[in-house]
Amino acid sequence: NYLEIGCDKDVNFSKIQAKHKIGVDPLSGGNLKMTSNEFFKNNKTFFDCIFIDGSHIYEQARKDILNSIKFLNSNGVIILHDCLPSKIWNQIVPKIYGHWNGDVWKAIVEARTMTDIDTYTCKADHGLGLIFKRPNRNILQLNDKNFKKLKYKDYYVNHKKFMNLVEASTINEILN
Repeated sequence: NYLEIGCDKDVNFSKIQAKHKIGVDPLSGGNLKMTSNEFFKNNKTFFDCIFIDGSHIYEQARKDILNSIKFLNSNGVIILHDCLPSKIWNQIVPKIYGHWNGDVWKAIVEARTMTDIDTYTCKADHGLGLIFKRPNRNILQLNDKNFKKLKYKDYYVNHKKFMNLVEASTINEILN
């Protein structure tokens, strides 16, 4: 079972081959025209893979992660797009620059502090957060838990520590 949040023009959704796939987007793409919040209110299906590429704002990315965890099969994975902004302009909310990651990276930092999910960021395609429903193997210890107030400077100085970076070639090592 596959769920995609934020399908836009179905660039990814159209290529996914799964027996059961749901694409949620309030504007275009997918097969359900609604917000992810609306979807999760009535959802009863569990998924093996959930791809989150909806709103690129921390608060909504956080909600999507927390809602997705509730409906993730035990060996499933959540993939969160746009976790590694390369410039300050790419992450400013609201969008002011061409390619926009938003402040999704803050949701990854928060997820890294949680004990019941294991979170990594793959250095591929603007950063792909990988979230597993299992004990956190490398918990991030932070004194300040106000993730919304994190600044790009915090990310820039600490991104290796914050994001728990992995190479695409090493993903198999974290799957077990």
